[in-house]
Amino acid sequence: MHVLLGPAANIPLLVAPMGASAVLLFAVPASPLAQPWSIIGGNIVSATVGVACASWIADPVGAAALAVSLAICAMFALRCVHPPSGAVALTAVLGGPAVHALGYRFVAEPIAIQSVVLLCAAILYHAATGHRYPHVAQSSGKGAGASAAGSSEGFTRADLEAVLNRRGELLDIDTDDLESLLRDVQLQAYARTFNELTCADIMSRSLVAVSANTRASAAWSLLKQRRIKALPVTDERQHVIGIVTRADLVDKRALSKGTGLPPMQRWFRRSITPAPLVGALMNVDVHTVDAATPIVELVPVFANYGHHHIPVLDSNQRLAGMITQADLIAGLYRQAYAKQRRAA
Repeated sequence: MHVLLGPAANIPLLVAPMGASAVLLFAVPASPLAQPWSIIGGNIVSATVGVACASWIADPVGAAALAVSLAICAMFALRCVHPPSGAVALTAVLGGPAVHALGYRFVAEPIAIQSVVLLCAAILYHAATGHRYPHVAQSSGKGAGASAAGSSEGFTRADLEAVLNRRGELLDIDTDDLESLLRDVQLQAYARTFNELTCADIMSRSLVAVSANTRASAAWSLLKQRRIKALPVTDERQHVIGIVTRADLVDKRALSKGTGLPPMQRWFRRSITPAPLVGALMNVDVHTVDAATPIVELVPVFANYGHHHIPVLDSNQRLAGMITQADLIAGLYRQAYAKQRRAA
């Protein structure tokens, strides 16, 4: 604060409620109470209410009680509930002569500036540590599919929102996070009923792999010839180092062919442009599973993370097979059918 306003500024260096705000912003960044609008809006609103009550009511006890009450109501009305802001309202009333002398400057100079600085520090910290902050709903293609699946069994987003509205309570968890958690619980409960087949039982064994030095054109020919959509990429020890799909190759093939150029320019472009290698196009972030893994453990992998092809490794971590979504569905059907026959 002294760096921003100078050493002569008669302003509190650090308001105590900011310590509680720091706990929320740095320790529980997923909480709705720790989001940017909560800290900025909650602190500014509460500081304004506290200064007003201190100015209007001579009795500090009565002013403090009214300030906290009105601050809570205002934060609920503006949807910026931030628990430490209640202490901000108290500070405006009980902060002593230095705070009272500031009047409404207390809202802008100590509170607003310290809140913005703390928020910026939290954003930088979470960006550096890889955390998601501000906490927003993750956009993925699974939302619509999950809702559609829940309409016939389990729950839908509308069911969740109806129950939350009926309870009439503020939960310290984002609705999207709660929905994701409950759907993972559903998948886990479903998976618990299947524990027979393993990945080795359903994987495709007659697979073909390529190396990082394989030409992209050769990989494309293999995909078309085998009528598959992905190829695992292995090293000389048959360890998986990547995966290349049709989508990885399409744009590069179009670029190398010079689509839209006259025939002579396309021929000249191919003659001077080296054919790309698979190693430059493959996705190195590959999710693999062990051959002994029960197939039910693949359900959340396919459902939540957008995977379509998963390489299977043997006990020596070498490529043993490949599992697709169709393989998983067929395996789950086999287990369900076997359970029904045993029950009958």
